[in-house]
Amino acid sequence: MIMKQLLLSISILCLSGNLFAQDSLTIGQNAPEISLSDIDGTAFTLTSLKGKVVLIDFWASWCAPCMKEQPELKNLYEKFIDSVKADKFEIVGVSLDKDRENWKKGVKRFKTEWVHVSDLLFWKSPIAKDYKLEGLPYNVLIDENGVIIAINLHGNELENAIQNHFNKKEE
Repeated sequence: MIMKQLLLSISILCLSGNLFAQDSLTIGQNAPEISLSDIDGTAFTLTSLKGKVVLIDFWASWCAPCMKEQPELKNLYEKFIDSVKADKFEIVGVSLDKDRENWKKGVKRFKTEWVHVSDLLFWKSPIAKDYKLEGLPYNVLIDENGVIIAINLHGNELENAIQNHFNKKEE
């Protein structure tokens, strides 16, 4: 009888989310600031892109799914190149690499033209903690005011989210 009550109590806590509640990012909150050096060593801040829709792509050169996704992101960038040129859209690649040369090789391999930043601290990066990263690839889409409008979308879902946001702005 005691075991049944214990199991029932644990089940109720799990279902309510109280036992394993996880602090996470949510749509509608402001994106945490990112202040890192880009691949050339120049200081970069996410707030410097205020006024643009920004896709923050968390990746690493050692992550096979991340590397597989890079050509898709490059195609996405090309689809929105007019918005990029009009200063309305940008991608920021945040690498969780720990080796500068591997990071550079990963960027060079796909010839991606967007902003690439890292602190080369691997999973110990404060940015990984700020964005509650548990796995890669992972992304966050923010609006022109730095507010999160989508989390961890990929492929057509991501493209549609960006296009829908731009369509709403035109209405």
